[in-house]
Order: sequence, then C-alpha cells, then structure tokens
Amino acid sequence: MVKILAVGINARFTHSCLALFYLRREIEANLPGSTVRILQCTINDPVYALFQQLTDEAADYLFFSAAIWNSDLVERLIEDLLQLSAGPMIVVGGPQAAVVGSRFADSPRVSVFSGAIETAGPAFYRDLREKKLAKSYQAPSFQAAGLTVASPYRPGDFSSALRDRAVYYESSRGCPFACTYCLSSVERGLYHKDLLQVREELAAILVHRPKSVRFVDRTFNDVPQRALAIWRMCVELGRETLFHFELAPDRFTEELFAFLETVPPGRFQFEIGLQSTNPETLAAIKREVDLRQAAENVKRLRRLETIHLHLDLILGLPFETAATFSRSVNEALAMEPHYLQMGLLKVLPDTELARQAEAYAYRWSRRPPYPVLATRWLEPEVLRDLYRLGECLESCVNNRFFVSLWRYLVRSGEDLALFFSGLSRLFLEQGYYFKAATQETLCGLLTCHVAGRADYPLCRELLIYDWLRCGHRFLPESLQQSESSFTELRDQVYRTLPGHVAGLFDEQGRNHFIRKHVFYRFQPQTLAVLGYGNTAAMAVLCFTAQREDTVQRHVKTVVLALSD
Repeated sequence: MVKILAVGINARFTHSCLALFYLRREIEANLPGSTVRILQCTINDPVYALFQQLTDEAADYLFFSAAIWNSDLVERLIEDLLQLSAGPMIVVGGPQAAVVGSRFADSPRVSVFSGAIETAGPAFYRDLREKKLAKSYQAPSFQAAGLTVASPYRPGDFSSALRDRAVYYESSRGCPFACTYCLSSVERGLYHKDLLQVREELAAILVHRPKSVRFVDRTFNDVPQRALAIWRMCVELGRETLFHFELAPDRFTEELFAFLETVPPGRFQFEIGLQSTNPETLAAIKREVDLRQAAENVKRLRRLETIHLHLDLILGLPFETAATFSRSVNEALAMEPHYLQMGLLKVLPDTELARQAEAYAYRWSRRPPYPVLATRWLEPEVLRDLYRLGECLESCVNNRFFVSLWRYLVRSGEDLALFFSGLSRLFLEQGYYFKAATQETLCGLLTCHVAGRADYPLCRELLIYDWLRCGHRFLPESLQQSESSFTELRDQVYRTLPGHVAGLFDEQGRNHFIRKHVFYRFQPQTLAVLGYGNTAAMAVLCFTAQREDTVQRHVKTVVLALSD
C-alpha cells in the first residue's frame, strides 16, 4: 500500500487547493489500496511547524503543489526534508514544478510532474507503486487526451479539508485568450463541461452550504448563453453562497444583463480583466477587447449596486508608458468599480512574454513571483512611483469608505491618476506604506490632501457623509468643527422634529428615533452632488441604523425638514 501526503500551501487560510483533490481522486483510482491525505497550510505558517507536520506523517510520498506565490517556501521545505538521511520521496507538481525541481536535479528523492494529473500514464503509477520514480514526468495535454473532468470533491471534504474555506470549481478548462504574459496561453484549447453535469456537481457542493464558491474558469462568459445557464443554477441552488467569476468585460449580452438585474445583492462577485486601455499594449499582449463596450458594461453593472465588481489593471505591460498607464487608471476609475487592482506584471517562465523580454528591455526578478523591475518604457524610479500609486489606490479606493468623494471626482472630470500620485507622496512622507492605515487615518490624510482646493468645503462634507454612512456615530478629529456639534444639532432635532413622520416613527417612538440615529446638516451644493435634489437652504440628513440592501451595505439616510 502506498501512503501519500498531498500538500497545498495557500496564500491564506480561507483559500483551498483544487489540485490536491484531483490528485487524490486519480491516485486512488489508479493505485487501489493507496491512501491520500490532504494537508493545507498557508505561506504565513511558521516554517518549522510546517516541517514538523510533514515529518510526523510517515508517508511514502510527499506531493507538493508549487505556484509562484508559494514556490520559495516549497523549496525551503524540500531542502530541509533532504537534510534527513531517511524520509519520503517528494513529487512536485503545479505551474512551478519544473522551476522548483531544477533546484534539486541531483537529488534522487525529488521528482517533477508536469501537466494535468488526469493524463498521467500507466508508467507513472507503476513507478509510484514500485517506489522507483523517474526524475520527471510530462503528462500529455488535457485537450489532446480528449478526457472529461468531474468535480473531485466528496461529501466528507466539506466538514474537513474544505471547512471554512472557499470551494474552487471549474466548469471549463482553458482560455479563449492567448495573453503573452499568462501561463494559460501555453496550452491552447477549450473544454466545457456538459451543463447537466455542472448542475449535478453544483447541487452536490451547495447542499453543504459553503460560504463561497469560486469558479476558476479563466473567462467564464466566453460563451454568454452558457454563462447564463450556470448563473441560473447558482441562484436557484445556492441561496446562501457567494459566487465568484472571472469575466471578460466586453462579453455581456442584453439577456445576461436582464438576468443580473434579478440577482439578489451579495450573491455574485465579478473579477473583470481589463489589464490596460492602451490599444497598442492590448495588441502586443494579444488580448482583444472592445474598450468602448467594456467601459459601458462595467458602468452598467455598477449601476445595479448588487454585484461586487473587481477590475484588474497590470503595471509593466509592453508599450505602457507613465502617460498611457495613468490614462488606463483614469479610464478604469471612470467605470467606478468597487475594487481596482493594479497588479505588477510577473515575467513568468515559459510564457511568450518571457521570450520577448530582451526585445522589450525588461528587467525583472529571477525569483518568484518574478516581478518586473523596469521596461523599455518605464525606468525603475517611474515604475516605483506608479506602483506606489497602486498601493495608495488599494488603501483608499478598495473599500467602502469614500464612495461619494470618488464619485464626485470622477464625474467632475478630475485627473485621478494625478490626484492619487500626490496622495501617494503624502503616504510615503508619513510612512503609511509601511503601517496599517485606519479609516480615521485615511480621513486625515485625505483632508490634508484636499485642503488647498477651491472645492475643499464640498470635499470635506463628502468625507463627512462617507464617514457617517459607514455607521460611525462620531466624527474623526480631522473632520470636526467647533461651530456645530452633534449634540447641538440633536437638541434642535428634538425641539423641531414633528411628532410623527410616516414611515419613520410615531409619537411613541419619536424620542427613541432621535436617540438611536445620527444627524448632520449639509450645504445645498453637497446635497445636490449626493443626489438629494436642489434645496435652497441647508438640510439635515438622518443616518439611520438600517443598512441598504446593496453590495457595500452603507446605512440608509433620510432628509429631514426642520424649522428654525
């Protein structure tokens, strides 16, 4: 009997490693009597504690899934394991298998498996059984093998290996794009599961009521009609589960939008790969995108306010200058996603981009995750400044803190790349790239940054509105002013508010309503910008204790008319 420990080292605890479950199924099917135990750890776990877990198992084989985010740690663990004169044989799979394996080319205990485990041939299982592994195995292409793939999960997984973790699921393999920077372009071809099979597999997963299911399809909506059918299954079968999809921004149909208008808030999360809005860059990386349609679609999705929208840009792509990347940032922010991720380009081994690197004068780290350091179009110091801009966006935009301020700046035509470049310098000067910044801290930095603007009074009130909509019952020091206080305004509300307001309170509940809620008096211009209509005089907004039924769950607000 062969005993195997399958090890996945994830980026965080809530993630899971789909490859391990496929490995378990294939090993048990092809080596009857063998046992496979799945061990999932994180890159933040203490190294010696991980080492102890691996050596305590007394397994015949350790299988590691190596990716760019964990391969350094996998290498270190293998190095330590090889220091012991006796121990298990080690098999490394995953996208970084060949790279990790090359570090141990002289060790008879380390073997590399490249490709999909479903296409492993009889020789691999024979060698496993006889405990005489070759140095490397290259599995045939999944598409070339003409195989089908089924979900590898079994009921017990959801109370053990998948408990409190995201469940990863694929309804297709392959990608319709051939982006030069991506490993998905190395193996061409697409495979789509039969929709009846998808329904059966989703039903088997969702009966366990997981918190989230993340579809790993590289472009989920490459066939819109198929995407719609699966979305309908998700809404029908998974009433308490959040579903995550990776989508192309220009592949939406009217039928898709019609259905999405019916999806309850918080059920779907979309990660949308924009990458760049520079046509020359998109052509160079072989990513065909209708930019006008993409922008229109993302804006339309945002107007639903029921689907969390995550938009991706990549810093360091070919032909991307500081000016074109700043334009990409501005055009992406104008689409108003909930989350804008500016990822730094990784020059991955075996990709077409890696082969073009010399022509593009790329300089990049030779260690995972292979971040770009400079390009023909971006000198190191310029790239660093743009990266800091992205980190500033991460802190300030990718949350629910300042939604109305960003919307105002976008709709007034602000150069937001320039705005955040200035803010990023303030972050750097005050050391906030190296320590956590709370919402209160960010309010202070933003107040300082907008202080000299002609529209400072409006920006300040928008910051106050955003702060209170997050449910706070006080103002941070940076937004306080001496001439008016919550207490004074509450007293005025108590004196002048009618005894009964339909839909809010009756005479018996009036005092409770006033005690429970927060009130603030805003200028007419601010109210108009916020969409409360034009008013001739200042009006009071009531920030209630109820939450909106939207993605960001801000508190509901009500305009109150008070007499002097």
